Amino acid sequence: MTRMLDPLTVGRVIGDVFDSFNPSVKLEVVYGPNKRVYNGHEFMPSAVCAKPRVEIGGDDMRSFYTLILTDPDAPSPSDPHLREHLHWIVTDIPGTTNVSFGREIVGYEAPKPFIGIHRYVFVLFKQKGRQTVYAPASRDHFSTRDFSEENGLGLPVAAVYFNAQRETAARRR
Repeated sequence: MTRMLDPLTVGRVIGDVFDSFNPSVKLEVVYGPNKRVYNGHEFMPSAVCAKPRVEIGGDDMRSFYTLILTDPDAPSPSDPHLREHLHWIVTDIPGTTNVSFGREIVGYEAPKPFIGIHRYVFVLFKQKGRQTVYAPASRDHFSTRDFSEENGLGLPVAAVYFNAQRETAARRR
């Protein structure tokens, strides 16, 4: 009997970014017209320079969610001394809607990995109430675990991640 391994565990997202959890809400992230994010898939930085469309499932519109996008591999996977680098936070997203209905408290910063293959992790938390989540002091040295604890969010309800690495420069003749 084979056991299916969780891609969040295999990719060390569980452990490096947050603890093990039971997914309970649908989270769909799509860049451009049709580039859906699946765990462990690779995107070129040029494909993720604009904010993605993010659809949230959930119970109903009376439940609110916080979405975080973080890079646990900054500035490089072999020396992630800025772990984590925060790329985006949207709060007060009503269930069964998308992030455009939420409140952006940290603006979207496009992924721009310089060295190595980086993981970019979207993490969704269910809020205890509306307007109960506050922006962190800095993008660098961000901790999803600490942020969750400070804002009373608990464990994630959904997560997905993709990989990206620096695009090679065009060669001149």
